[in-house]
Amino acid sequence: MQEIDFYLVDAFSDRAFGGNAAAVCPLEEWLPDDTLLKMAQQHNQSETAFFVRTDGGFELRWFTTLHEINLCGHATLAASHVIFEYLDYPHTEIVFSTRFVGELTVRRSGDWLTLNFPAWETQVADNPPALLFRALGIEGAREVRVGRDYMVVLESQRQVEALTPDISAMVPLDKMVCVTAPGEEYDFVSRFFCPGEGVPEDPVTGSTHSMLIPYWSARLGKTQLNARQVSSRGGDLRCELRGDRVLIGGQATLYLKGKIYLRSV
Repeated sequence: MQEIDFYLVDAFSDRAFGGNAAAVCPLEEWLPDDTLLKMAQQHNQSETAFFVRTDGGFELRWFTTLHEINLCGHATLAASHVIFEYLDYPHTEIVFSTRFVGELTVRRSGDWLTLNFPAWETQVADNPPALLFRALGIEGAREVRVGRDYMVVLESQRQVEALTPDISAMVPLDKMVCVTAPGEEYDFVSRFFCPGEGVPEDPVTGSTHSMLIPYWSARLGKTQLNARQVSSRGGDLRCELRGDRVLIGGQATLYLKGKIYLRSV
């Protein structure tokens, strides 16, 4: 029987029940992909992070309950928290190698962990689909941009907080939907909706800040910003634009630690 350590971490939060929960599994070696997917389905979290130690750092992969994904911020933060706090890791920076976005680093400074991610540019969507507005329950937006996901820019934080979208109606868009606006106490706020995925609204989404940070940096004329994702759980992020990279800082809290027992893989 194979025993695997299991951690459940609330990422982008300094306390339990906040931020975004991710499962984390350190592995001695890679298991078959179908086993990793079944494990993620059993955990039933939005993402499970799996990593294997290498000579130069760690190989890192992320699985939802449906498939492997190319990038996940909160699960990277959660994995880093486990490495720093529970695996006797002596350094202040972790180097992750990934299959889809190359090398990622995470640096520790006190209770804050800072992800170094690629910056994602977006373009103005001149003719955004009417379905997008109908699904969000709004008549229009200040601006709509598109990249990996749709980014809908509203006028105020209160508009973002008040949204009650029809997630299932978004499925034909074939993209995730981020809604953002200037913050009242933060430089900007956001929410992130995931049509067709296991979790309809992601509580705190590190990867979507890869496109939010370049936009708000240009709009506000500053490279360092404070952000909050205003979901029901919510989470704070310290953001910085640095060339073609973004720095995304957050805290993390361990909620649960246990063992996985696999009789065969």
